[in-house]
Amino acid sequence: MKEKQPWLVRPETIRLLWIVFIVILALTVLADFFVHHHGHYGIDGTFGFGAWYGFVSCIVLVVFSKGLGAILKRRDDYYD
Repeated sequence: MKEKQPWLVRPETIRLLWIVFIVILALTVLADFFVHHHGHYGIDGTFGFGAWYGFVSCIVLVVFSKGLGAILKRRDDYYD
């Protein structure tokens, strides 16, 4: 008898989650048309600022953590 996979790792669930998240992201960015922005620094009043700022921040965080991991990593037998 084939064992049933947990719901979160089923291919149809993963596809559905991707679709739902993309729709939510698109609706959030489109909602930016209906909000009046009060930018304090000029660039923070542009269309989609939160979306692209968050994306760029995420990339910077990942690259920084990879670099920090390369500096701090130890051999597998470090504690032996």
